[in-house]
Amino acid sequence: MSDPRTATRLPDQLPDDPMHWADVWLDDAQAENDQPNPNSMTLVTVNNEGRPSARVVLCKQFVANPGYLVFYTNYRSLKAREIEENADVAIVFHWDKRGRQIRLQGKAVKSPDLESDHYFATRHWGAQLGALGSDQSANLDSRDALITQIRDRASALGIALGENTQTLASNDTPSIQRPQHWGGFRVWAYSVELWKDGKDRIHDRALWTRDIQQTSDHDFSVSPWIGNRLQP
Repeated sequence: MSDPRTATRLPDQLPDDPMHWADVWLDDAQAENDQPNPNSMTLVTVNNEGRPSARVVLCKQFVANPGYLVFYTNYRSLKAREIEENADVAIVFHWDKRGRQIRLQGKAVKSPDLESDHYFATRHWGAQLGALGSDQSANLDSRDALITQIRDRASALGIALGENTQTLASNDTPSIQRPQHWGGFRVWAYSVELWKDGKDRIHDRALWTRDIQQTSDHDFSVSPWIGNRLQP
């Protein structure tokens, strides 16, 4: 079986599970770190009127088996509100220098609270405060108004900031609990396409699909993947 790290094209016999190849490609990009945020991905949501919206977010966990990835956001943001309306999302990873792309479609569900708590605790206090201090996607009168809002919310927690929101007035690192309106989403894949560039536009493409059935608030049962090559 071809090594996904070194293979110049997809193998003649397609792998049974594309998520393991996708996982290796993501790990490879992060290990090389030859671009800012190699774990960045374009997330597309669609509202209940059928209007799409795209933005770049960071993949914070990739679980090849049973097959989902995790990103974090404000649950009151536009993306989260649209996921509440329509859980079907699309994701694209693209590493231009490596000539690799992953396209994924799946169902998005909120991560378990403990998973979100654990990740939030790993963040720098400034990022924690930023998640608490910003009402993501809400209208804003000015940047000064945002800074005032962050300071006010920090003060309500007993946190005294310095001259700017990146410094503290004391040497004591604050303890900030994850706000309930902020957390993770798991995207359970039901469609994955792997793309590898080729000379003269003879690229390698293959598409895998499977059925998924939700079994709890956070999990799905899954069927085996079925893969087919696609013309470039």
